[in-house]
This record gives sequence, C-alpha cells and structure tokens, in this order.
Amino acid sequence: MKQYTLVKDNDPILSQPAERFDFDNPPMDPTELFEDMKRIMQQNHGFGLSAPQIGVPYQVFVLGNPYDGDSIFSVFNPKIVDTMGETFGTQEIVMEEGCLTYPGMFIKIKRPASIRARFSGHDGVVDTMNFNGYTARAFLHEYDHLQGVTFVNRASKLQLDRAKKKKVKLDRMRKRNV
Repeated sequence: MKQYTLVKDNDPILSQPAERFDFDNPPMDPTELFEDMKRIMQQNHGFGLSAPQIGVPYQVFVLGNPYDGDSIFSVFNPKIVDTMGETFGTQEIVMEEGCLTYPGMFIKIKRPASIRARFSGHDGVVDTMNFNGYTARAFLHEYDHLQGVTFVNRASKLQLDRAKKKKVKLDRMRKRNV
C-alpha cells in the first residue's frame, strides 16, 4: 500500500490540470484511494482534499467533516453543471478560506453560494447533486485544485501579501504557546 503525504505548495502537480479517472481501466483501486484520502484529510483536520494535493494526478477529491468520518464522500471526475447565482435567489459570497497545501494561511475568496455538480463516487456511480453554503464553497475549492488552480491564484497581490503577513504573526504566536 502506498503511503501518501501532502505535497509542498510549490509542487508542479498543483498547477497542472488533473486527468480524468478511468473507471473502465482504473489506474489504481478507487476505494483504496478514497480511504487513503479520507484518512489524510482527517489527520490534517481538513474539510476537503484533492488527489493532486497528495501527488496523485487524477480528478478526485474528498469532502466532509473530518470529525465525522461517515459524512465524508468521494468525488471522481466532477463537472459543474450550474452555479446557481441570481436565478436561484443566491449570489456570490465572499468568505475566508484555508487550504491544507498552505497551512495557517487564510484568504477571502468570492464564490457562488450554490452549485449543481455531476460526478462519480468511488463506486463509479454517476450522480448529480446540489450543494449550498460551505459545502458548495469546499466543492469549488477542491474542484479548482483539479484545474491546476489554488486559492492563492484567486487572490489579489494585496490579499496575498496580507494573508502571508498574518500567517507569519500567527505562526509566531503558535510557537510561543507551544
């Protein structure tokens, strides 16, 4: 069994679009991949984790509450069918996001409040679902990873500089408190 770890924030895999996962000729066992990703996400207290973040070049991510293993689900080969903006009475919302690739860094990102997405689970069964609020945000954040986009790519230079300064301060405080 391969031991996966989080890649560094400068790893080239994070800036490359991921390949579709081929269920007809699987490059690896999809259930094992799901279980490994779920474990890593929980160990790092994340609410989402994409395959590229652990060095796996496929369109796969996991989402859910790291403190409730039963809530975590797999997303293979996702496609955003609709962003439900004004049509559905919701809009884009700006919220602070974090990322396991950039521990301790938080940036305000604007995203749709609701989405409709089509994807397969690790069993290969295709489903179409609506996601709202925090789950929609986490889904879009991980979906970005599959496109070779990280949340720092979505931030302005000013936002990024502020986030880096704040992270340095928080890291210093954490060090003092340890």
